[in-house]
Amino acid sequence: MLQITPQMKVLVAVEPVDFRRGIDGLAAVCKSAFKEDPFAGTVFVFRNRRATAIKVLVYDGQGFWLCQKRLSQGKFRYWPSSTQATTTLAAHELSVLFSAGNPTSTSAAPAWRRVTPNA
Repeated sequence: MLQITPQMKVLVAVEPVDFRRGIDGLAAVCKSAFKEDPFAGTVFVFRNRRATAIKVLVYDGQGFWLCQKRLSQGKFRYWPSSTQATTTLAAHELSVLFSAGNPTSTSAAPAWRRVTPNA
């Protein structure tokens, strides 16, 4: 089972990719276009040109997971724009994106904060 934890690095491809690509093709995109190691456990998220589907590629230590979600109606209205090839999302923001929502409109506690003892 694929489980995305808050500690995982999530990279979202800004530009759409050809959805005929499978695991090997998307891993090659991770290496060449993003300069990232697909075996590092990073969660890579891609969308198709029509913005009706997303694919998630992640290596879990034993093998690759390739998951796809295609919307039955509508499009993914939110997609990041950047001058970089990828942008990062937090795990809870990825969950919102999976629901075709806008992850930038969500707020959560910071991922890490200093704990100070009471004086």
